[in-house]
Amino acid sequence: MQTDAGAVAPPESPVSPPDSQPASGHVDDEKRASTWFLIVVSGLSLAADLGTKAWAKHHLAGFDGQRLGAKKIEVIKDYLDFIYALNPGGAWSFLRGLPDSLRRPFFLFVSASAIVFIVSIYRRVPHHHTAMRWGLPLALGGAMGNLVDRIRYGQVIDFIDMYIVRGGREHHWPTYNVADIAIVAGVGLMIIDMLLPA
Repeated sequence: MQTDAGAVAPPESPVSPPDSQPASGHVDDEKRASTWFLIVVSGLSLAADLGTKAWAKHHLAGFDGQRLGAKKIEVIKDYLDFIYALNPGGAWSFLRGLPDSLRRPFFLFVSASAIVFIVSIYRRVPHHHTAMRWGLPLALGGAMGNLVDRIRYGQVIDFIDMYIVRGGREHHWPTYNVADIAIVAGVGLMIIDMLLPA
């Protein structure tokens, strides 16, 4: 642009229209909502796990004198029972036979690392990845539930016993708990999210 005297004026600074400016307030609101969603879903998973474990410990731990065996609640005949069990290992009794001096620190480290990993990943998940945003908090709540058990007891309380009867014999799936359900559901949702188009 030239002035009346013929001098060249400095170019005007381009100003973006208001709509193109980043809506920092909106972004902050989304981050807060995302953080609360993580806290609420993982907290509910944790509460459900610890609550059901406390119930199982109170009602199922010990010896049933009438049955001459462990206490048991039959939920679905020949398919599902509630029975109290302590699992020093991982899923499907993984590393159950390892000495306690090695097993306990190993599982404490794995559980704590999983929690840190899940929280760090969740902060970077795009808002539209719904399955992942549900899966991570569920897995987080489950991991925290089993970690609490390992800190308190050095092992995990299990009480859900699924089995089928074939040829007069019971074939049992490894006993599990609500934390395991949350972890499996969470991992399943993560896999679904990764398989879906971005």
